[in-house]
Amino acid sequence: MTVWHWIRHGPTQEKAFVGWRDVPADLSDTAQIARLSAHLPQNALMVASDLIRASATAGALAHPARRRLADDPRLREFNLGLWDGMVFADVAARDPDLSRAYWENPGDIAPPEGESWNQASSRVNTAVDEMSAAHPDGHIIAVAHIGVILTQVQRASGSTAKEALSHFIDNLSVTTVIFDAGVWRAKAINHLP
Repeated sequence: MTVWHWIRHGPTQEKAFVGWRDVPADLSDTAQIARLSAHLPQNALMVASDLIRASATAGALAHPARRRLADDPRLREFNLGLWDGMVFADVAARDPDLSRAYWENPGDIAPPEGESWNQASSRVNTAVDEMSAAHPDGHIIAVAHIGVILTQVQRASGSTAKEALSHFIDNLSVTTVIFDAGVWRAKAINHLP
């Protein structure tokens, strides 16, 4: 059994969409970070997206018994293409039909020069499957992004992408997903220690 503890990175100061744009996390709430770290297993592997907001959050959760794996670009947030850095109203004005379809019917629809839900999910699932196979019967702490975590909620719950998007994932929350005997299941979604 492999237990995945998905952590959403610390908050950013951004008001616009943030996909692959590399923006820092605000990690000033040291009390919340300490509670989160205490909640997580000490003897675990830790991996993060290679974007600074996730990588720095993983660094803040460091513990001597946690072995840090190399940051993995496959755990990046969805590539929002030309929408990255835009606010919702500007995206809707630029691409009204496409943006509506992207959120209402996630799957194969992608932003201009970006990736679809299915493309991002495939990228993340490949990374997760490889790490689960390499580290069976272990705990893996993965610091990533809301979209990445929601792909794993979808997988573990057997839901549609649209149903997965109905979940909110807070910054510095824990979503626990278990892979056991070939079956995925969600143990906790958006837990705030």
